[in-house]
Amino acid sequence: MSQTVAKSNQTKRWQEMDAAHHLHPFTTHHELAKKGARVITKAKGVHIWDSEGNRLIDGMAGLWCVQVGYGREELAEAGYKALKELPFYNTFFQTTHPYAAELSAKLAEVTPKGIDRFFFANSGSEGNDSAVKIIRYYWNLQGKPQKKVIIARKKAYHGVTMASASLSGLTSMHPQADLPLPGFVHIDCPYWYGDGGDMTPEDFGLKIARRLEEKILELGAENIAAFVAEPIQGAGGLIIPPSTYWPEINRICKKYDILLHVDEVICGFGRTGKWFGSDTYGIEPDMINMAKGLSSGYQPIAAVGIGGRIGEAIFNSSEEWSHGFTYSGHPVACAVALANLDVMQKEKLVEKAGGEIGAYFQKKLKELEDHPLVGETRGVGLIGGIELVKDKKTREKYPSELDVGYRCRVHCFDNGLVMRAIGDTMVLSPPLVITKGELDELFGLARRCIDLIAKDLGRS
Repeated sequence: MSQTVAKSNQTKRWQEMDAAHHLHPFTTHHELAKKGARVITKAKGVHIWDSEGNRLIDGMAGLWCVQVGYGREELAEAGYKALKELPFYNTFFQTTHPYAAELSAKLAEVTPKGIDRFFFANSGSEGNDSAVKIIRYYWNLQGKPQKKVIIARKKAYHGVTMASASLSGLTSMHPQADLPLPGFVHIDCPYWYGDGGDMTPEDFGLKIARRLEEKILELGAENIAAFVAEPIQGAGGLIIPPSTYWPEINRICKKYDILLHVDEVICGFGRTGKWFGSDTYGIEPDMINMAKGLSSGYQPIAAVGIGGRIGEAIFNSSEEWSHGFTYSGHPVACAVALANLDVMQKEKLVEKAGGEIGAYFQKKLKELEDHPLVGETRGVGLIGGIELVKDKKTREKYPSELDVGYRCRVHCFDNGLVMRAIGDTMVLSPPLVITKGELDELFGLARRCIDLIAKDLGRS
């Protein structure tokens, strides 16, 4: 039997097992079972390989998360050391361990000013779910139990638990679980290219930020607990806020005494060219949620960081805080996260994303705007979006039934590139370790695949 046939047989075996027993996230399962799941078997640096031996450059860093690239021995060794010394112990019952204590201290050094206490969870969804509980608990401690309504944004993605999915403004997530829960409302997001019309980005940013003030006045500030938002909206279509947006949001939250919870799951740990998106945009959060880049995806871990007034309220409360997970602050996950942050600091990956490499990425991204299918590119640091449109002048989009973005994504996989489609916006978020040569490879493939979908549409 040839090696090619053996690989094909092994792939088919894994696909059959997967179809029979594995429920995937965000999947129409009978369709996947019919075609067979793509089986990824190894990864190194910025590349991954499937079970058939095909190499792809990973333009999405896994799922916005593999900041330090694949195959880092430092992280593997840190996890192995922890597995040998302390494979598990919980942080309940007045107990801690060195890994959780040291990671908390390290996070206090790199997170936005004032964020200095941390609760550990296992995913961004769990983190935002925990944040909702913290927000409610805080206002109860302040003797203001009526402040319960949380305002989030349309097209926002904050996770998939009952609470975090309710925060999310992607309405397709809601009907299957009868969501959103009561107490969650959504306002417009700063999607200038799609909704700004003839307004300048600056005027549009102010207009959309003031939708928050309008909603606060409509519902009553005495009833509003918090505003929750991503610095850059990721899964909603890579929506970059105009420069006027976040300063106005800061002002409004302070004016009406509304907690500002910033979801840094995608933007955190160097993605925007600074340690956090809050640093990039001058956001002044009361709380942040982080995951993904915290361990570069090598271990499941998340953390909710809280600032002074919330932290002091919980710290000084006479009652027990009734929240936590078995794996909160898992020693192996914390050890790997510490090693990950050490690599990021030693190799100055945040500085590179905010400097020469990030600038080169944005230059190559901008060059795609000469393509007849590309209406706009937008990005910051090492994150970027490419919006495919029918008419560049009017910003008219293709009918949704044409699935332009999805078809472009298929071309990408077939040609050795992982580039995500969010509607008809193609998204890139490569590992922070990517080189200029690898960026040339990535954008060369991106252009080729956009050419291919243009040919499909008769636009070549």
